[in-house]
Amino acid sequence: MPELPDLQAFSQNLDKKLAGKTLKQVTVINAKKLNVAHKELKDTLEGQKLDKVYREGKELYFRFSQGDILALHLMLHGKLFLFEDKNENKYSIIELHFGDGTGLVLTDFQGIANPTLNPEEKEAPDALSKDGVEYLIARLKKTKTNIKTVLLDQKIIRGIGNAYADEILWHAGISPFSISNKIPEDKVKALVASIHTVLKNAEKEIIKASPDIISGEIRDFMHIHNSKKTHSPKGAAIIVKEGTRKTYYTEEQELYS
Repeated sequence: MPELPDLQAFSQNLDKKLAGKTLKQVTVINAKKLNVAHKELKDTLEGQKLDKVYREGKELYFRFSQGDILALHLMLHGKLFLFEDKNENKYSIIELHFGDGTGLVLTDFQGIANPTLNPEEKEAPDALSKDGVEYLIARLKKTKTNIKTVLLDQKIIRGIGNAYADEILWHAGISPFSISNKIPEDKVKALVASIHTVLKNAEKEIIKASPDIISGEIRDFMHIHNSKKTHSPKGAAIIVKEGTRKTYYTEEQELYS
């Protein structure tokens, strides 16, 4: 699943390629979770100029000239493709056709990637929010769940997925199995700093490896959540806990319980 750094890179490249173009036609092929009728989507967006593409949490936001927003959530296997004149990609969910003959399609062989027109504003802050320290200190004091589960909860903090949660917690020196309200404030501050450092550095690595990327995942640069590596940069063995989501960690990380 694309995570925050991937989506940051996608949004930058899509903004460069598509901003300023007029949406001629929007075609819905298989949007099971679309929050409005197809006609309302078309009536609202067609004829508007695309003002900006940016990321919010785990979604890509396409903001149009009249203020309307089309949000795309790629879910686990959603992919984006640019095309000329006609979309030839399989498993299409929604197509955006622009006035100059170019287009963008969201695909998903599982059919669960979904568009949303004018999504509701989310209460949880974005992972790269500037107000993260005080918020997270206060939030964790109320939480007995382990810290990795908290980082993955999009209702608490938006944008972090499984792989980057492992990277962030290793960088901060906190065991993923630590009880959230047992983590001291100075370590919560270190955690917030690690969130910003890890996610921003990852975005740079992704763009460096694939400057025009708008789909897929690049993970080779990861230090801990990386099946090709056996030891951390500091020399500790990487341990993998199996489960619905694999957790990669080392004994270098302190457990607060």
